[in-house]
Amino acid sequence: MTESFHRSGEYENPYEGQQQAPVNPEWPPPPAYAPAHAPHSKKRGRGPFALIAAVAIVAAAIGGGTAYGIQELTGNDTVASSSTSTAVVPSSQRGTVAGVAKAVSPSIVEISADSNAGSSTGSGVIITSNGEIVTNNHVVAGASQIKATTSDGKSYTAKVVGTDSKKDLALIKLENASGLKAATLGDSAGLLVGDQVVAIGSPEGLSGTVTSGIISALDRDVTVPTEEDQDQGQQQWGQGQGQDGDPWPFEFGGRQFNGDTGNDTTTYKALQTDASLNPGNSGGALIDMNGNIIGINSAMYSPTSQASSSSDAGSVGLGFAIPINTVKADLAKLRAGSTD
Repeated sequence: MTESFHRSGEYENPYEGQQQAPVNPEWPPPPAYAPAHAPHSKKRGRGPFALIAAVAIVAAAIGGGTAYGIQELTGNDTVASSSTSTAVVPSSQRGTVAGVAKAVSPSIVEISADSNAGSSTGSGVIITSNGEIVTNNHVVAGASQIKATTSDGKSYTAKVVGTDSKKDLALIKLENASGLKAATLGDSAGLLVGDQVVAIGSPEGLSGTVTSGIISALDRDVTVPTEEDQDQGQQQWGQGQGQDGDPWPFEFGGRQFNGDTGNDTTTYKALQTDASLNPGNSGGALIDMNGNIIGINSAMYSPTSQASSSSDAGSVGLGFAIPINTVKADLAKLRAGSTD
């Protein structure tokens, strides 16, 4: 397991039925008009103008509000969430891999986890400026010590807040962190096969590695070991080699890849991508071409196994990611300290 230009999707409009401005912030707001019957005022000459200004301000606020959603308050920090395709990448670089990489890389960390089975390297996505990070459960399961390194090289100690082995998700929190660049969580419901995507993570310990590809398929049933099998899995699949070791095992279509998944398994719906993923990408970001996180990379197939030669190593364009809507639905549970 490893640690578009995306079309704008539909969004839920919390102001349905009300007058509002378009959500595209580059559009000017439409002219606002006073009601046919303005309220009586002694100063008739100034009343309509004040009303028009007030309506214009409200309309602008509504228009801007529908482009961004805020969810899951934590202290003084929030998770930035996009119900449509919010443009995180500057307009001059929108739709380019370089633009996505520059905009989102500061929100991706490398995670080093030490356990009785050895040490492993994975990736994570910063979701609040005070250091909440989403990653895969298998990256940090059983860890006695966790460290995270940001793109600027700063290292933090981290603690596990909550885990969900059924979805292979974990939430960790950096200690004494502030002012970090939080990623914007997108909307995976509107993805289409063929949408372009970018992956960022730390394959084989190479932090900040950027690859690109497309969404190859949707709603793939991917089966992985649950936490009960992870101590055994960490020893069997090379987690003690100083990096993520051999790819985490998974099952798809009745076939097992990268080894035996064991007896205790869980299945989730995944995005399939041909963006190159390798051991160490686990927990990293799958991103649309506007810079929104649309998945957490979680599994990949490599012909490398215990008996394979090094000449077989490398990604073959068969990777899987947990849809970001699954992650957002799980955040409250993880923040509450779940250990499922």
